[in-house]
Amino acid sequence: MKKHNFSPGPCILPQEVMQKAADAVRELDGTGLSLIEISHRSPEFVAIMENARNLALELLGLEDKGYEALYLQGGASTQFLATAYNLLEKRAGYINTGTWSAKAIKEAKLFGEVVEVASSQDENYRYIPKDFAIPEGLDYLHLTTNNTIFGTQFKEIPQADTTLVADMSSDIFSREMDFSRFGLIYAGAQKNLGPAGATLVIVREDILGKVSRQIPSMLDYRMHISKDSMYNTPPVFAVYTAMLNLQWLKAQGGIPAIAEINEKKAKLLYSEIDLNPLFQGVAASEDRSHMNATFTLTEPELKERFDAMWKEAGINGLNGHRSVGGYRASMYNALSLESVGVLVDVMSDLERKA
Repeated sequence: MKKHNFSPGPCILPQEVMQKAADAVRELDGTGLSLIEISHRSPEFVAIMENARNLALELLGLEDKGYEALYLQGGASTQFLATAYNLLEKRAGYINTGTWSAKAIKEAKLFGEVVEVASSQDENYRYIPKDFAIPEGLDYLHLTTNNTIFGTQFKEIPQADTTLVADMSSDIFSREMDFSRFGLIYAGAQKNLGPAGATLVIVREDILGKVSRQIPSMLDYRMHISKDSMYNTPPVFAVYTAMLNLQWLKAQGGIPAIAEINEKKAKLLYSEIDLNPLFQGVAASEDRSHMNATFTLTEPELKERFDAMWKEAGINGLNGHRSVGGYRASMYNALSLESVGVLVDVMSDLERKA
């Protein structure tokens, strides 16, 4: 039985993408070679990289707007460092809404003054800060659009008179947004784009080259742009699978179509959490993530029974992060509405039998 995969990452992928990726590992498009053994300089892979980069810009509505798409290694964690290396000259602002924001702040402090513009740490990150003042003279303002661990999401992007930088690792390509408001977007692929190993970076070229420090080649966005995202050997399988996933998304109708489905999934699950007296949401209701729903049992003694029920139903990856506890249902793009319905049925069944 195929599992209903609510894992927070590596993410669930469409079955057709998984099949095509598996076929390419055996042999890529009649070349007589596996995807993972062809040269990354071969015409076949150069075309794959170009397609993956172009699709990312197309789906985000950033074609012909001065942006470049890069597929880099090191995960979003390396981008905590790289963004500051490339953009922080004097002072940068950060909004602290979770574990990954806090780690980004730690890395940025190596390069200059960091202003924590707002934080929700006082309530274990269960809400998104609002009505905060943004200081003048910032090199950029950094935010994490979706907080995988705590289940919160920015519904409104702050208005700032500076470059906006966003970690979109867990909600990129999942909802409509004016992506041109951002100077730089980065996202670890393994949350909502593809397998672990690649990190997508979308950067507007005119914000680069403004810092006075020398930047190591592997962390210099301009170097990677000049080499068409192949300054060093790229993660070929991760890039290829991300390309397939973006092709799948385009075929579904792009971000507007998938956003509508994601809205339905979130509404279905959160309605059950709110109506079922055995469950309680963790995140503030107005800030609830459509990607990662966090919730707890109101009667902890039912945990063993509930765990047995959802596992019996073929559900995987529902346990919450250790810093929050309870449960976390990650509803990335490829998760079906049917799978969410299975979880809701289990939760309703628990109420009937309790």
